Amino acid sequence: MTGVEKAFRATFLPTKPGTVGADKVLAYMLEAWLCRPVRGKGAQMWPFMRDKLVVPAPAECLPGRTEPMPVPERHFVSGRALVGPYPEGLEKAVFALGCFWGAERVFWQAPGIWVTAVGYAGGTTPNPTYEEVCGGRTGHTEAVLVVYDPKITSYQALLRLFWESHDPTQGMRQGNDVGTQYRSAVYTFSPYQTALAEASRATYQRQLETAGLGEITTEIREAPPFYFAEDYHQQYLAKNPYGYCGLGGTGVSCPLPAKAAAD
Repeated sequence: MTGVEKAFRATFLPTKPGTVGADKVLAYMLEAWLCRPVRGKGAQMWPFMRDKLVVPAPAECLPGRTEPMPVPERHFVSGRALVGPYPEGLEKAVFALGCFWGAERVFWQAPGIWVTAVGYAGGTTPNPTYEEVCGGRTGHTEAVLVVYDPKITSYQALLRLFWESHDPTQGMRQGNDVGTQYRSAVYTFSPYQTALAEASRATYQRQLETAGLGEITTEIREAPPFYFAEDYHQQYLAKNPYGYCGLGGTGVSCPLPAKAAAD
């Protein structure tokens, strides 16, 4: 914990050290402090706002660490191995659609899902902490790893869940959550997944335009390294059913090809 974090905790959270809720509040307070208005040369400036809305270049990112984040051995809901190895024949997908607490629940509740996990992806800093990601200097977005059985569900069906569960037109935010770590992304593990993701984006864009909504800002690219998030973030809303969930879709449905719709 940094000196700034210790000062914030001692000042504002003296009675709740180390609790999950307190850590979330602390992160939001730090975000607000980093984006506070300051005065300089007679003009008001927002010194860290650019860092919150622009993905930093690799040279601007924190160095991170070589040690992976300690995580639970088992998924809190299914009891299956969180990190793997996963049974043969299963496939992986990675989606980013805002705060990963609610995003993970969307997928673990879906049919055909073997296991889910939350983490950080799309940036530069290896094995970042939650506080580092919130600070905007890792390049990562909050992401969900989805391991699924293609005999029960399909990648197209997961894409439909992804598009309909958030607003992909909001750029570096999702609802009231603002920052590069809340950007929308699909990270793919094969040319097949990439083609399906890009085709579904084009299809959904037409649906959104018909509804009078804006342009999709979702990033689609080959899957970068996925760094597992801290223990307390894993399956958070199963452990805390009344916890925060900032997801909200557009209300516009995403059509699927006939084969995917039948899966």
